[in-house]
Amino acid sequence: MKVIVDEDKCCGAGQCVLIAPEVFDQRDDDGIVILLEPEPGADRHVQVREAAAVCPAAAIEVIESA
Repeated sequence: MKVIVDEDKCCGAGQCVLIAPEVFDQRDDDGIVILLEPEPGADRHVQVREAAAVCPAAAIEVIESA
């Protein structure tokens, strides 16, 4: 799995940070989400998918491995 955050779409709601704090964080200056782990381990896949699903700006793209 690979995760991409579109910073231009991100509205800084931070829902993803609450769901998967090991993978996502927010910049202090503007609240935009940053990735801590662009290729999270299998133990975090469920949380990453959930974070992408609840993102109000649809700024998180999850690319599943083939």
